[in-house]
Amino acid sequence: QVQLVESGGGSVQDGGSLRLSCAASRRTFSNYAMGWFRQASGKERELMATINWTGSRTYYADSVKGRFTISRDNDKVTVYLQMNSLTPEAPAVYYCAAGTGSGPPQSKYDYWGQGTQVTVSS
Repeated sequence: QVQLVESGGGSVQDGGSLRLSCAASRRTFSNYAMGWFRQASGKERELMATINWTGSRTYYADSVKGRFTISRDNDKVTVYLQMNSLTPEAPAVYYCAAGTGSGPPQSKYDYWGQGTQVTVSS
């Protein structure tokens, strides 16, 4: 089993940036595809970005293409989400997850972190 711990959330103003990190508990981290997901209160969880186990292939939701960048450091057993040009919206919790294949759907992802909250104000 893989335990995941997210960090880096917080409050930022319209147009600002945040970098989220997700640290894994196991060295087998490099065997897993990783994804970042977002869930606002009362809404379904949605996939933001994924990356395969080597880091050679990424996937982005249309809503974040060109603004968000997912990356990973297998030596540090950590995956990152660089978020730029953030826009005001309802506060959301960002989750990272580990799975057996990159890209959608969410059902590919078996292990989930507890999440980190992001708020973007105008």
